[in-house]
Amino acid sequence: MRLEFWKLHGCGNDYLYFDVRAGDPGVDWPAAAIKLCDRHFGVGADGIILIDSSDTHDARMHIFNSDGSRSEMCGNGLRAMAKWLFDRGYAGARQAIDTDAGTLYPEVVEVENGKAVQIRVNMGPPRFQRRAVSRIWDDDRPLLEGVLTAAGREFTVSLVSMGNPHLIIFGPLWDVDVMAEWGPRLEHHEWFPDRINVHSVEIQGPHAMAMRHWERGAGLTLACGTGVAAATAAAMRLGKVSSPVRVIVPGGVLETSWGGQEGEPIYLQGPAEEVFYGTVDWDAPSH
Repeated sequence: MRLEFWKLHGCGNDYLYFDVRAGDPGVDWPAAAIKLCDRHFGVGADGIILIDSSDTHDARMHIFNSDGSRSEMCGNGLRAMAKWLFDRGYAGARQAIDTDAGTLYPEVVEVENGKAVQIRVNMGPPRFQRRAVSRIWDDDRPLLEGVLTAAGREFTVSLVSMGNPHLIIFGPLWDVDVMAEWGPRLEHHEWFPDRINVHSVEIQGPHAMAMRHWERGAGLTLACGTGVAAATAAAMRLGKVSSPVRVIVPGGVLETSWGGQEGEPIYLQGPAEEVFYGTVDWDAPSH
């Protein structure tokens, strides 16, 4: 079957978007994600996002990582989806998108030539309860400066959920090689049977941070919106930064703001860009 797709990114965190609002064509989406997201033998992307219909929201979002696994939410992917909907007149500047992490509210805040270029997202409140990060715990205690041991090395870590789980390590920014070595080890640590997103964070001022990401199911990525939100919340809770925060990621710059109170939403703002449109003749890959 022939499938249409659009490729968009937010700070280099790129996804292939498929419009399934008229009905899912019956594609094996995990298999499609593995094949199409391959950067050498496919189109290349960090994942696939399905734009689905909703009776109560502007649209429904389904995310498949490049390894075929599901993800609850992606801040950069959501901004790009909001751009796709706005640019085509399917939704206004203020939107409500249904995700596996709950309802989220992107807002187009800057437009050029009728196209959205900057989108601000109400990401919902950060959650510090350990039970929100991993199912091995059943209590509400936070873990913001805990010690985790992996492969004989101790790490001081902060754990935060943005509807998906994040492990944050503050200190000098890890380079690509260090992140590629330790990211997968921490992603698959026994504390996290469902795996976890891993972030190295360097504080660069009272309102500035730099980050590098190892995303669950995708590996090294140029940006992670939920990770940026989680790291901002952890850094603020530990008194390392104050809102607003400018966050430098490998693919660009994102801006966050948070009131700092339990249950209060954190906001993420950044660019979104449409790269190209294409079609693919899809046949399930042979095994």
